[in-house]
Amino acid sequence: MAKKKIRVLIVDDSIVFREILARGIASDPEIEVVGMAADPFEARDKILEVEPDVMTCDVQMPKMNGIEFICKLLPQYPIPVIVISTVSDAVFDAMNAGAVEFVGKPDMKAAQRVETFLNELKIKIKVASVARIIPSMKDTTEKVESQHAENSEKIIAIGASTGGTEAVCNIMKRLPANMPGIVIVQHIPPVFSRMFAERLNNQTKLKVQEARTGDYLEQGMALVAPGDQHVRIKKIANRYRIECFAGEKVNGHCPSVDVLFESVAKEAGKNALGVILTGMGYDGAKGLLQMRRKGARTIGQDQDSCVVYGMPKVAHDIGAVERQTSLMNIPQLICTMLK
Repeated sequence: MAKKKIRVLIVDDSIVFREILARGIASDPEIEVVGMAADPFEARDKILEVEPDVMTCDVQMPKMNGIEFICKLLPQYPIPVIVISTVSDAVFDAMNAGAVEFVGKPDMKAAQRVETFLNELKIKIKVASVARIIPSMKDTTEKVESQHAENSEKIIAIGASTGGTEAVCNIMKRLPANMPGIVIVQHIPPVFSRMFAERLNNQTKLKVQEARTGDYLEQGMALVAPGDQHVRIKKIANRYRIECFAGEKVNGHCPSVDVLFESVAKEAGKNALGVILTGMGYDGAKGLLQMRRKGARTIGQDQDSCVVYGMPKVAHDIGAVERQTSLMNIPQLICTMLK
């Protein structure tokens, strides 16, 4: 029996870009383009007509922008949405509105970049087709209190993929300013990683920036891995030094969660706490297991609160997760485990 194709609706105001998208993704035998629309109003009619499994959506469109469209659409039609955008932090507003993935628009004059973009989009369509639509969390949750020892050698390592930008943001917003140093690997394109760090810096009590080689983790600081480099830590005396480096993809990703977690297991041991969040695949599971075997505390996001229950499931199944809980409960659990 032939595998059912993933039905995709393309929404973009450029007829040229729509055609490039349609031809590019339809070349994959697992994907079928069932409709195209030039604006949100046309897209609404197409959704009823063709019943897509996944929708790609531009952010900047006439009549109604993509973010407003997603906000109005998802309560009625919970379709996984992949946002396609020029380099802008508007993608994070779209993720907050309920989109499950995003990809940056390429320079259409560079054929190789267009090909790379289309290949990335095809992968994300397949991930989105199995994603869950998680209602946007309101900022009404209470902040949690940390009672860990000041100036300790503790370190927190967080890994995430699909759905992770919102999951990480929701956790970080609730953490107090006196947390031990945090290192985050989020599977994210270059440039967007810096914007993600800036967004976290503006919306949380912590000082957040994109990681650079030579940075030292400090209390109340969080560092986000650059979108095209691996990150690892090195213990120097009683401090942790960051090393960023280009390299081959590990588990299909650069940055890789496993690269970070394995270095944390080696350098921090029982002083570490690892958190693995929503995402497709298995990146981070083996590294988290190494952390746990070295005495670190470990947390995994549960299935009900994940956009994609992939990475946390694999980690749980191999015994890497000490405690599994909902996204809402993770901030309090982090602070409890740090005591």
